[in-house]
Amino acid sequence: MYKSNSSRVLPIVLLLIIIAIAIAALVSVGRAIFGGGTTSNPTQIDTSQQTLLNTSLTHAVRMTVRGPIVADEDFRSYQITVSPTSRSLVTYSGYLDKVIDSKQLGNNTEAYTQFVYALNRASMIDGTALTGDKDDMRGVCATGQIYMFETLDSGASVKDLWTSTCSGSKGSFKADVPQVQSLFLQQIPDNGTLLSAIGL
Repeated sequence: MYKSNSSRVLPIVLLLIIIAIAIAALVSVGRAIFGGGTTSNPTQIDTSQQTLLNTSLTHAVRMTVRGPIVADEDFRSYQITVSPTSRSLVTYSGYLDKVIDSKQLGNNTEAYTQFVYALNRASMIDGTALTGDKDDMRGVCATGQIYMFETLDSGASVKDLWTSTCSGSKGSFKADVPQVQSLFLQQIPDNGTLLSAIGL
C-alpha cells in the first residue's frame, strides 16, 4: 500500500513543479517584453529628458518671449538660444520678426552641460506638449506675454512647451516660469540693455 501511495504522489509533485517553472518562465518573458513594471531600471529616462541633457553639438535649447498683441509697429519679442558652442539673444520688432538687435557669444560643452542640467532640475520639460487647436498660440493672451521653451536637434524643435501670463491660457509648460526664464537670461551677460529697449 505504501508503494502504491508514493507512486501516485510522485507524478503529482513533478507536475506541480513543472507548472511552477512554466509560470515563472512566462512571468520572466512577460517582464522582458513589456518593460518589467515596477522593477524597471530607475536610471532610465524618457526621450525628452535625453534630448535636453544631450550635449552633442547638434543640440540646443531655446526660450522665446512674445509681448502683447498690438499694432505691427509696436509688437516686440525676443529669443535666447543656447548650444554647446554658442549663446545668442535676439530682439525683434513686428510679427515678421524684424531684428532690432542681437548679442552673440561663444560657449563650451562643460558650461552647456551645467546649464541643461540646471534646466532639468528646474523641470523645464516636465509638461506634455499640446496638439491641434490646443497648441495654437495665435491670439492667445492678447494683453500679456507668452513664454515658449524648446529643445532642439539640428535646428528642429524636438519638444516645445508654452505658457502665458493670462490665467485662462496656461498652456503646456508646468515649471516655474521666473526660475527657468532667469536661467536663460543669466546665460547672456548684460541682457538688460537689449531687453529694456523693447520693454520686455
